[in-house]
Amino acid sequence: MIGKTAPNFEAEAYSNGEFKNVKLSDYKGKWLVLFFYPADFTFVCPTELEGFADDYDKFKEKNAEIVAASVDSVHVHKAWAESDKRIARVHFPILADRKGVVSRDYGVLNEESGNAHRGLFIIDPEGIIKYMVVTDDNVGRSTDETYRVLSALQTGGLCGVNWKEGQETIKK
Repeated sequence: MIGKTAPNFEAEAYSNGEFKNVKLSDYKGKWLVLFFYPADFTFVCPTELEGFADDYDKFKEKNAEIVAASVDSVHVHKAWAESDKRIARVHFPILADRKGVVSRDYGVLNEESGNAHRGLFIIDPEGIIKYMVVTDDNVGRSTDETYRVLSALQTGGLCGVNWKEGQETIKK
């Protein structure tokens, strides 16, 4: 999927106490961090949403938006936000992918369980997938690493192992 146009999506989402329709084209001209997680009301998932909520402003400063997605409904997302203070702090949309269409299109749907695997995609302002990672459901992703990769991609240069923002890129 790297270097290819991101699969289009349009889905209902829970965002800032409201239900709204969200589509990939809403993010044209911005970087997008789209991440899938298995399910609401679980153990590792809220830590990820909380981590991205904590760093949301930092990503926005990089002209990046964040969208989370699971197969839960918007009503379940709302109930989760109303019952868990970590999720209440989330100010980016949480997609409701009830039929697993978006998860399947991005190759992260676990057909056996019906849940999404932990997949994360960084999509550039033109809608091209530049980065993807899928992990075991037991392991949460690092917001620091996601931010580092986003920053590296935005340089347009060659960034070596453990490259950090502000460091030189590799010259050919």
